[in-house]
Amino acid sequence: MMDQNALDLGLLLLRLTLGVTLVLHGVAKYRGGIAGVGRWFQGEGLKPGIVHAHLAALGEIGFGSAIAAGFLTPLSAMGYVGVMCVAGWVGHRKNGFFIIKDGWEYVFVLAVSTSCLALLGPGSWSLDNAIGIELSGIGWFVATTVGGIGAAVALLLMLYRPDGDE
Repeated sequence: MMDQNALDLGLLLLRLTLGVTLVLHGVAKYRGGIAGVGRWFQGEGLKPGIVHAHLAALGEIGFGSAIAAGFLTPLSAMGYVGVMCVAGWVGHRKNGFFIIKDGWEYVFVLAVSTSCLALLGPGSWSLDNAIGIELSGIGWFVATTVGGIGAAVALLLMLYRPDGDE
């Protein structure tokens, strides 16, 4: 039988690792110069680049903070998955799987790990638990995964215009 404290500690460490990682990515976009990120996004085909830069940075900070806190976990995870899917498609897919060659391995692992939080729940040491929200299980896992991928696909279909695709 699983020790509940061990499970809660594991989920807390997973949430903090995933959440803080994403928050730091968002903060880095601002600290490094959001205008430069906007130009980079524009060059990658996300137009207008500066709007996408702000949306990505704010999404990373917001979704990452919510995951770390265990707040509205499957909905926060859905946003996280969406951000990772866009990053994987736009910035990494052409480089193959392995991150050593700037491939999509890293964003894939982050997205799948975050989706698993929707399956397992955030644990007892979370805001969801503190306010009595119980959203986890296979249905929430599917909703998180399909919703995150669906949001990414919708964004890409509407706003992704790589060179020559105006």
